[in-house]
Amino acid sequence: MKDAISYERVSTVGQRKSGLGLDAQREAIRRFAKAEGFRIVETFTEVETAKGDTLARRPKLAAALKAARKLRAPVLVAKLDRLSRDVHFISGLMTEKVPFIVADLGQQTDPFMLHIYAALAEKERRLISERTKAGLAVAKKRGKKLGGRNAQSDRTAAEASKRAEELRPILTELSQMSANKAAAELNRRKVATPAGGSWAATQVIRLRHRLDAGLSS
Repeated sequence: MKDAISYERVSTVGQRKSGLGLDAQREAIRRFAKAEGFRIVETFTEVETAKGDTLARRPKLAAALKAARKLRAPVLVAKLDRLSRDVHFISGLMTEKVPFIVADLGQQTDPFMLHIYAALAEKERRLISERTKAGLAVAKKRGKKLGGRNAQSDRTAAEASKRAEELRPILTELSQMSANKAAAELNRRKVATPAGGSWAATQVIRLRHRLDAGLSS
């Protein structure tokens, strides 16, 4: 059995007190470690309240890196965004010469692919923000009242939730698989994505996040 360090993070003290997110992270890491033959030697829990990602603001992550170097072991995290949502910060972590394994992506995901996934997630967030701002600008120019919910947004949200719930049983069945393996299995079974196409790891990750949010709401 291989040694590993576990790292989990929540963004606010309120989340830490409520346990929001931590139980799910611990369970994902526990399942992954059991399936892949890792023994969790030590767990570091970060409660991050400051904005901006630097190791100086993440003392528990710095301690996890130090412990991992001493053991010559990897650091396990449940999801990539538990390390950071900033691709530049993740790039910096790769220079620490400590392997990171993301349970949601699988053991075979190398540092280069972690960069790619982080960059894609960052780009997606930026595009969503840009589209939202552009749409609001157009709506404002047309004199449409902005803010709040409307019938169309409620219908869209309801349809997305319904599609996610329809796929929950099979996603639960594949919950111990990495996102890559789950996507491959969904494609093998000819299960269509909510949009009717083929699955990729990023789509599995997004759907898992949606389903996790549904459970905690």
